[in-house]
Amino acid sequence: MAEAQDRYKAVVIERTYDAPPEMIWRMWTEAEHFAAWYGPEGAAITVKEMNLRVGGRRLVGMEMQTPNGAMQMWFTGEHREVVEHRRLVYTESTADADGNVLSPTETGMPAGHPTTTEVTVEFEDLDGRTRLVLTHAGVPADSPGAIGWTMALDKLTAYMAASRDAD
Repeated sequence: MAEAQDRYKAVVIERTYDAPPEMIWRMWTEAEHFAAWYGPEGAAITVKEMNLRVGGRRLVGMEMQTPNGAMQMWFTGEHREVVEHRRLVYTESTADADGNVLSPTETGMPAGHPTTTEVTVEFEDLDGRTRLVLTHAGVPADSPGAIGWTMALDKLTAYMAASRDAD
């Protein structure tokens, strides 16, 4: 029974942005924008591949300093649903720099961590503003992954504000 319940664990975060869905969509789907805000504070992001079509591959690297030294991680996945300005669904697995999926034990994840998780991002137009709902299925709400997503969405807010100020 616990295994069945674990499958339904998910990080769910909702934010409202003072920008239209088209702008928020670009932040998620254009490599240069995604690399500017994705990941926790202090992480350097490399987008090696972002093929935005159903079946298209993603390959994103993250490098950061930890108390134990430099750490580098890669994430790969496939776009499952692409509905422009409305909905983006993709899988995510830890991988090597070539996109070969690694098992959770190879990456130091705890026992029972799924090899593949699924990220769903929904964009709702609120008369020029955007309600964004992020659901990362397979990642518990009290996990480091949840903290990372919160930090990343905070960075997205700051990145968008800085982009508007530069205009």
